[in-house]
Amino acid sequence: MKLPGLAGTGGGVARFFCVTIPRFLLGVLIFVGIAINFANIVGRYVFSKPIIWAEEILVYIMIWCVCIGAILVTWEGRHIKMDLLSTKFVPPWRQIVNSLVALGFALVCVFVIRHSWTVVTLMFSTDQQSVIARLPMGLMHVSILVGFSAMLVVLLLRFRLIVSGALGSDAQATTEQLVEIYGGFDDRQGTAGNG
Repeated sequence: MKLPGLAGTGGGVARFFCVTIPRFLLGVLIFVGIAINFANIVGRYVFSKPIIWAEEILVYIMIWCVCIGAILVTWEGRHIKMDLLSTKFVPPWRQIVNSLVALGFALVCVFVIRHSWTVVTLMFSTDQQSVIARLPMGLMHVSILVGFSAMLVVLLLRFRLIVSGALGSDAQATTEQLVEIYGGFDDRQGTAGNG
């Protein structure tokens, strides 16, 4: 599958830390979540002894998956955005709009990082724990800090690609994926072709 912004861009080290590691962590978290869920089902319906902390841990795994997945979404330039009009702009207006969007994104990241740091340090200093699993709550809140910090790093690494529009639009990426999955439409024959 050809994703925008992945082909031919990004150095090996940056790609390793911003794509390979997050994908690996997502895979591990998903498999751990599946294992916990399966064990809870067996415990509940076979032995009538559910794992009482399972649902709480699954929620925390989901939160971490979202925050780590946001790093990949930023790398690929696939955040939900209203680019119906901005993709129709001609240079230099397209670059100006893309610059403003990237700047706004960076400011939001800085704002969230700053306040998330305050919350995380507060959670660790007060030693707050989750209700059932008794995990440190700072460990859960740090997911937001990690996610937004990594998104800011990725945004800075790929700033020129974002401003130039090289990552493409959501509509373009969706069209490419649909054509790759289902094939193109051949006007001459009136049937679906292979691309």
